[in-house]
Amino acid sequence: MMKKKRNFFEDFSNWATAATGSSAAFLIAIGVIVIWLITGPVFNYSDTWQLIINTGTTIVTFLMVFLIQKAQNKDSKAIHLKLNELLASHEGTSNCMVNIEDLTEEELDHLYKFYIRLSELAQKENDLTQTHSIDAAEENNQQKTQKWKKNN
Repeated sequence: MMKKKRNFFEDFSNWATAATGSSAAFLIAIGVIVIWLITGPVFNYSDTWQLIINTGTTIVTFLMVFLIQKAQNKDSKAIHLKLNELLASHEGTSNCMVNIEDLTEEELDHLYKFYIRLSELAQKENDLTQTHSIDAAEENNQQKTQKWKKNN
């Protein structure tokens, strides 16, 4: 296993993600809004009173966008690595799917069309549980069709 190299931002980001996603953070946010609403009559609903909540929520939203994006990027990378490991370790899978997230949109569309064709082949076989690798789908379908014709 790799030795973990820690840095302040990584540690803070992990802590902040966990903290802001908690029930306590939600209750604190509600509490701040309630306090702000209660103080409205005290400050005669002034522009400054409104500016306080607007500025506060804008700053929090701005910072949370980056925090959420960092957490999503880390989670997405971990999921991709897990899927890559599954693809690389399974005998019947196509290795061309490893790091598929690096393909262009056009290349992904091309693969999508291939899987539509693969689905059509599976429907012709009347057995949707059959699997094919991307490299061998047409050949497998032809062999199965020929075998089926011989048996019938």
